[in-house]
Amino acid sequence: MNHALRTLLAAALAVAGSAAAAVPVPPAIHADGVPAIPAATAEASARYLEYRRAAFLGWDPQNRSVLMKTRFGGTDQLHSVQSPGAARTQLSFEAEPVPFASHAPGDSGHLVVQKDIGGNEFFQLYLLKDGRLELLTDGRSRNWFGSWSRDGRLLGYASSRRNGADMDLYVLDPARPGSDRMVAQVSGGGWNISDFSPDGARALAINRLSINHAVLAEVDLRRGGMKVLTPARGRASYADARYARDGRIWVLSNRDSDFVRLGKLDPRSGAFAPVSREPRWDVTDYAVSDDEQVLAYAINDAGVSRLRVGDGQGANLRQVDGLPDGVLDWSIGQLLQIAPWGEIGLSLSSAKVPGDVYSVDAKTLEVRRWTRSEAGGLDLERNREPERVEVTSFDGEKVSGFLYRPDPARFPGRRPLIMDIHGGPEGQSRPGFLGADNYLLNELGVALFLPNVRGSSGYGTRFLDLDNGPWKREDSVKDVGAFIDALAADPTLDAARFAVYGFSYGGYMCYASAVHYSDRLRSASCAVAISDFVTFLENTQAYRRDLRRVEYGDERDPAQRARLAEISPMRNVGKIRIPLMVAAGGNDPRVPASEAEQIVKALRAQGGDAWHVLARNEGHGFHKRENRDYIFWAGIEFWKKTLLAPAE
Repeated sequence: MNHALRTLLAAALAVAGSAAAAVPVPPAIHADGVPAIPAATAEASARYLEYRRAAFLGWDPQNRSVLMKTRFGGTDQLHSVQSPGAARTQLSFEAEPVPFASHAPGDSGHLVVQKDIGGNEFFQLYLLKDGRLELLTDGRSRNWFGSWSRDGRLLGYASSRRNGADMDLYVLDPARPGSDRMVAQVSGGGWNISDFSPDGARALAINRLSINHAVLAEVDLRRGGMKVLTPARGRASYADARYARDGRIWVLSNRDSDFVRLGKLDPRSGAFAPVSREPRWDVTDYAVSDDEQVLAYAINDAGVSRLRVGDGQGANLRQVDGLPDGVLDWSIGQLLQIAPWGEIGLSLSSAKVPGDVYSVDAKTLEVRRWTRSEAGGLDLERNREPERVEVTSFDGEKVSGFLYRPDPARFPGRRPLIMDIHGGPEGQSRPGFLGADNYLLNELGVALFLPNVRGSSGYGTRFLDLDNGPWKREDSVKDVGAFIDALAADPTLDAARFAVYGFSYGGYMCYASAVHYSDRLRSASCAVAISDFVTFLENTQAYRRDLRRVEYGDERDPAQRARLAEISPMRNVGKIRIPLMVAAGGNDPRVPASEAEQIVKALRAQGGDAWHVLARNEGHGFHKRENRDYIFWAGIEFWKKTLLAPAE
């Protein structure tokens, strides 16, 4: 709990002198239909909200320190750690969260930050020096960090400044603000620069058309022009392209495979030669040392990250066993980086690790833990480890998820359950840190189930495509029904007290579950969620629209538009017969707040119960501490009222 909110809460308690005191609503929050939140709820859960995450962002080549982000006030800011276990030195001091930054390679000393305002995702690039930011981009359009040149003198990035939709490619010298120049005018919102050639004359660029389809091209930075390097026929993903010393290109791709592999692409013939050797599971990230003597890559082994280290040819591979069984933390940049002196940097979370920075010695595989993130003084060993549950869905497809059970010694008998559906839709529920949701498990005795319905990543290209388009979309909703059937048969769970939660695309799944399974659910909490595919596609930001049409369908086509309308929760609100809690961000560029407003209005018009929370200064997610805490507490009260009471 931040200092300002703690002070207000203490004052409220002092005035009321009892648990009847209410938590003050943060200034940026509009809470409509939400009852007063008892101060006792905030006090009881306070320690579960005090955890931090330390996310690795890279190495500082000047002093061999780690660049990371964590939160000590209300938002994530940049910090430097000089050695394992050393104190964290704060580098940025912004009111808004700083999601990403990168040190330039070489001796330039540049530190570039990517940051937006109020969650609007119109990111700008800045040079950070002496705690102050100097704007490098235009201050208006959406800009996305791409790659440094090998000497650290140039930065490549993508920008929508030309028309708001197409992400053209630019390079700039951070030492000279205003030096940026367009190097390729493109069509599409998925372009960015992936790497510079060693001599700085060329750059690799990737156009991400969907999670399973991308184009890799090379840009001539001196004479202009772009050459496509991947075959025109066929469809495959390509990501994290980097020039190799032998003239080929390192890249992650699912080409000729159901799973993503690390390999090398021949730019002349287009041939792809895999380097990773796992027949199953995706390679999620990799790093190669500058001299290409060391290669490290991570695989997604049924949700758990496994790190492999070998030589530059992918031979002599060894598994790193000194890391917790968890998940490499997501970052805008690379998840793995090899320092010039040979140390592999990463951050990882698990059921008992909130998120911390680690390094691995490439020769000995010795693991060093650089940070130990605080968790409100709680004993993290109490946190429950999940079990993997697999069920057969309506059509014989196998789907799975992670079930967290409360401690049976403390919470005997059949327990209520919340199904928490991930977003994406190409995301994946993985066994990382549950954060504040550990309060539900450890203190309220609520079981949590994190499903991976069809269309989730991590299980191969075929599985990923099973929900594409408007006619397959509700097959994933049927998977939810299969999970409900299986979990209802579990003797430790109370089938009369099941609920569902979802965020982003998981929010659509949350609404859709309320439509289809109101007779089997007690309530649903849906955040930053699509309520109507047609209005969503018409109102999402232009740079995202084509990417979403590939996944959901094209609202410009009459047949697809009709089907998208038919399956939208907004058009089926009459079938929702359970209470909803609906949360949205006022600046959300992906799923506009109007998606929440329209379904709340429709549900109330038919006499339904809807709690509506709007965070005016947030985007697609809740990143400011006071907002996030309040929404969590509102959720606790919602579950107490709608789920935790015994079934009638």
